Amino acid sequence: MDRGESDRYRGLTRRALVLGGMKLGLVGVLAGRLYQLQVIESERFQMLAEENRINMRLLPPTRGEIVDRFGVPLAVNNQNFQVVLVAEQAGDVAATLERLSKITPLSDEEIEGILRDVKRRRAFVPVTVRENLTWEQVAAIEVNAPELPGLSIEVGETRFYPHADVTSHVVGYVGAVAESELNGDPVLSIPGFKIGKNGIERQHEEALRGKAGTSQVEVNAVGRVIRELKRDEGVEGDRVRLTLDVGLQEHVTRRLAVEQSAAAVIMDVHSGDVYALASSPGYDPNLFPSGIRSADWSRLINDPYAPLTNKAIAGQYAPGSTFKMAVALAALEEGIITGDTTVYCPGHMTLGNHRFHCWKRGGHGRLDVVDALEQSCDVYFYEISRRVGIDKIAAMANRLGMGEKLGIDLPGERRGVIPTTQWKMATMGQSWHPGETVIASIGQGFVLTTPLQLATMTARLVNGGKAVRPRVTLSVGPEGTANLRPPEAPDIGVSERNLEIVKRGMIAVMEGARGTGRSRQIPVKGMEMGGKTGTSQVRRITAAERATRVRSNEELPWRERDHALFVGFAPIHAPRYACSVIVEHGGGGSAVAVPIARDILLECQQRDPARLLMSELVPEGDGEG
Repeated sequence: MDRGESDRYRGLTRRALVLGGMKLGLVGVLAGRLYQLQVIESERFQMLAEENRINMRLLPPTRGEIVDRFGVPLAVNNQNFQVVLVAEQAGDVAATLERLSKITPLSDEEIEGILRDVKRRRAFVPVTVRENLTWEQVAAIEVNAPELPGLSIEVGETRFYPHADVTSHVVGYVGAVAESELNGDPVLSIPGFKIGKNGIERQHEEALRGKAGTSQVEVNAVGRVIRELKRDEGVEGDRVRLTLDVGLQEHVTRRLAVEQSAAAVIMDVHSGDVYALASSPGYDPNLFPSGIRSADWSRLINDPYAPLTNKAIAGQYAPGSTFKMAVALAALEEGIITGDTTVYCPGHMTLGNHRFHCWKRGGHGRLDVVDALEQSCDVYFYEISRRVGIDKIAAMANRLGMGEKLGIDLPGERRGVIPTTQWKMATMGQSWHPGETVIASIGQGFVLTTPLQLATMTARLVNGGKAVRPRVTLSVGPEGTANLRPPEAPDIGVSERNLEIVKRGMIAVMEGARGTGRSRQIPVKGMEMGGKTGTSQVRRITAAERATRVRSNEELPWRERDHALFVGFAPIHAPRYACSVIVEHGGGGSAVAVPIARDILLECQQRDPARLLMSELVPEGDGEG
């Protein structure tokens, strides 16, 4: 081999070695990477692959029940038979739905909606066609299964309210989750999941909801479920027990139903337990869980008697003469009057250029405060209110529970209006006038209260001046005496002697010889009631009308008639129950509201729902022996 050939050979050998080294290096890098993937990081990639293969799905929890104080169900979960459609199994979806409509009615609008849902989802994802099927419908679908490809029956749960409109304003209802209600909780994103929209269902939503379960399923590359690997049913929602006595609630609802629009509250004067809270007319909450039809919704929201409004806590009304106890107590506490102070009523009072009339045209003559309450003399309260002033009257009204939210455990409570000099300036930019105090003294003008506030006022007047607050929840979840015992009510700081004077006046309304409610007293010994009638005007009576003839309520259109009110308590010897009744545009309180309150208080005493609290707080066998 010559020198030239030798040099070329050595050059080729070096290049071969370099290339070979590079190949070996690449193989080493590849081997190292394979080692890293298959040994060092094998567990991580195995987990990632497993996550691609296994999905975790949330299962809706069973919603907690709502019961009354005696355990009677007010909101339960019923078995819900649903027919669902899987498009890829159905073939011609429209034809399948057409055949189904001959078994269970489906409107053209419903079919169009189902077809839209089918187009929006993957072909293997089930679409709900119809809920709440009867057993007969389920049987018919199963029998015709060969002609209904892609359809199958599933069993779920739906909320049911056995007492319907009787408890609708307290219990409320559930409905589909709105976009604005999504708060990051994944359970709210479960298709078809329902949450509380009103009443106790909304107030205790988190407790009633429970905790979602999980289903671990194996899926293929496109997400189709192959099999379920593991299942955890989750935790059922808490049971909520209310203060209501549903038997009494039914009685009150039936009693109010004879009027076009009314509300009533009855509560324990010591514990604050609300035994009945009714607003009439009501509505059927069973319309909502499966999605209310547009026709039903339109009917409810356009009803002139406002069935969706809970008038007991959200209706704001001039209290009329039921406000006179607050004025009397303010005057007594300020030392403006005593139990013996008298005022002469000639049938009117003149203040400046204005004449303020008493309801009794010829006047009541000379009266003290008990007489004035008994006969509901307007002039007496015109005079003492002028001496006391609106700000001190308002302060007493606040202490009695008016002009503020009482904090009842229901959504939608309103605060009403108890005017002051400062309130008018801040609200209207105007000074307060003495004549406005006179008008406010008989519960007219700017004064607005709710039936709940009037019942609470009555309770505080007759329970010794304790600032009891109303409640509708006894317990949530596991029960015990700690749940049942109400918090200790603070004192409102009013003299017991003055409270007794006002209480005597309320008893005289029903028992006195000239009491405005005497003819409608409870005719059962030991169950007699005290109270105060009230009538609030919703229109202004002109001077010309007073000079000729004031038209009676019966002559006026319904919306121009006076509201009828009554507040009461029973029994008079040891007050336990307080109530308020408002009949919208019902006319005079003594003729319309008193009979309703009488029947409610009599029924309440005969049922005696307070016995539950006493029996559960005092162990059996305790007492004198």
